[in-house]
Amino acid sequence: MTGAMVGFIILGIIVFLVLLVVVANIKIVPQSKAYVIERLGAYSTTWETGLHVKIPFIERIAKTVSLKEKVADFPPQPVITKDNVTMQIDTVVYYLITDPKLYAYGVENPLSAIENLTATTLRNIIGELDLDHTLTSRDTINAKIRVILDEATDPWGIKVNRVELKNILPPREIQEAMEKQMKAERERREAILRAEGEKESAVRIAEGKKEAQILGAEAEKQAAILKAEAVKEAKIREAEGEAEALLKVQQAMGEGIKILNAAAPSQGVLTLKSLEAMQKVADGQATKIIIPSELQGIAGLATGIKEIVKE
Repeated sequence: MTGAMVGFIILGIIVFLVLLVVVANIKIVPQSKAYVIERLGAYSTTWETGLHVKIPFIERIAKTVSLKEKVADFPPQPVITKDNVTMQIDTVVYYLITDPKLYAYGVENPLSAIENLTATTLRNIIGELDLDHTLTSRDTINAKIRVILDEATDPWGIKVNRVELKNILPPREIQEAMEKQMKAERERREAILRAEGEKESAVRIAEGKKEAQILGAEAEKQAAILKAEAVKEAKIREAEGEAEALLKVQQAMGEGIKILNAAAPSQGVLTLKSLEAMQKVADGQATKIIIPSELQGIAGLATGIKEIVKE
């Protein structure tokens, strides 16, 4: 093997090693990631999403930072309320990294720092509240903790978006007392609702009876009015009938008189008609009959003729 060939092989190996080093130092930063780059042990830059080339042996990736929102679920912490009740409260913190450089160099263990800061802040806030306010003021407590944590974690490149009290666990005897109180409160509300229902039912029954009586009286009044109107109508029709009958009788008598006058009857015929009228009168209910003087002679003559006929 000649010296030229050896030199060519060595040159090929050198080129291969250079290419290998270059390829090994080409980095692609994925979405929602950031790389903190150090040059000779000092912070140099922060790589965002995209293609980057690192200077070999001089630059290094000091920290890979995720920019996604993170959730930290901390274990229950013992806290004491203003009225000396010890409770166990666990919290959930939602946060994200806004500055990778501050996150990499701001604090040694950011998650542990957030946990300790949350526990301290929680104890300070709960210590100013009694048990009842602690149980009913979750939103207020969450807001206060979030504001304090967000302000404290700014130098670490962290933004706290939300803080939630996951569980509030008072002592067992306190829970039993609260359950008894809630049961008594429910029974009291039930009794009140039952009493109000009975009251409303009684009122409605009384109103129903009252309306029934009013309607009954109205019905009786209407019936009496209709009955009086019917009686009045019957009497009117009866009177109209009697008047019409009397009118027809008078008309008939008038027609009879006209016929007699037209026939020019003799005195004898008129006398006989008078006797017939007297006979009809005698058949009535009258106890006394007064006979005109001009008819008495004719009446005596008629009686005598009747007696002769009987013999």
